[in-house]
Amino acid sequence: MRPGDQEQAAGGRGRRDEDFQAFAAARARPLYRSACLLTGGDTHLAEDLVQEALGRIYAQWHRTSWFGGRRRIDNPAGYAHTVLVRVFLSHRGRRSSGERPVDAVPDGAAPQGDPELRLALVDALGRLAPRDRAVLVLRYWEDRSVEETAAVLHLSPGAVRTQSFRALGRIRALLGGSLDELAGR
Repeated sequence: MRPGDQEQAAGGRGRRDEDFQAFAAARARPLYRSACLLTGGDTHLAEDLVQEALGRIYAQWHRTSWFGGRRRIDNPAGYAHTVLVRVFLSHRGRRSSGERPVDAVPDGAAPQGDPELRLALVDALGRLAPRDRAVLVLRYWEDRSVEETAAVLHLSPGAVRTQSFRALGRIRALLGGSLDELAGR
């Protein structure tokens, strides 16, 4: 490699790093909100999941086409959420993921809406199985289509519809009459 080639490669790497930093800064907050829901309000685990997801995205950053790479990813933000969900699901499969704080309340105030309703929903989400939680967050929090959710979770669209229906039933059973009381105010 000639000396000029090394400088050019270093300049390209610097540009890619700047592009990634801008992307990470723009997507970190939405990823964190989704991660908080996926983890049932465990803010520390949510931070870890976002960090791991961004690390995995960075490792692939030079190969993607949103800045001239070989691989084509049309929606980087959607890709980031997909990576986050997969990191969450793989984390739940590890032996070390069994630790869970008791009576943890999310840090900070809710930006809007009823805080009691929000806390009740986050608590109920936390009591669901990880896959049920992932389906509900993708379908109803991130407002993804059945097909997009199926692609993220490696399921058929029919399985996503079935799991959504069952997960909604489970969360309704967990909330019981408290949902009517909280929503009826």
